[in-house]
Amino acid sequence: MRPSRNVANRSCRSSDRPNLGRLTRSAFAATLAGVTLAMALGSGPVRAADPPEVGLWETVSDVTGKPEGYIRIRLVGDELRGVIERGLPTDDPNDICTKCPGDRKGQRMIGLTIISGLHLKGEEWTGGEILDPNKGWTYRCRIRAVEGGRKLLVRGYLGISLLGRTQTWVRAE
Repeated sequence: MRPSRNVANRSCRSSDRPNLGRLTRSAFAATLAGVTLAMALGSGPVRAADPPEVGLWETVSDVTGKPEGYIRIRLVGDELRGVIERGLPTDDPNDICTKCPGDRKGQRMIGLTIISGLHLKGEEWTGGEILDPNKGWTYRCRIRAVEGGRKLLVRGYLGISLLGRTQTWVRAE
């Protein structure tokens, strides 16, 4: 008599099955070793996500509504700083800040730090200053991201916040 080909009637003994438990443990061990090695060699410490204010922003004049340039905002320790990354295509990349105060006078506009000293208080960054390199004036400053980080409200003011103006910058990257 021939053995039945009906698989449903066969009993499956543990010795007939492959040892998936051992295979799974060895695959897990190999993956864990790879991840550990990658962490030790490469990426360094894991950092929390940057705040939404960090990134490249297209500045827009609150007077004309036209773009004026691009500012890169970075988190340095617990402080936000902003640097002119590039101007508009019609701007001379070798322009010098002739009206800037102090050690910034005579520096190239590209690479010039115009925002400094901002610290997070509640939902906005405040306590720092912003430089208008075209006028050479320094203002107190506060900023906050809005619309899911797509726009940045930048307020420059003298003394109290009521004596100032707000620009809305647009995320460029």
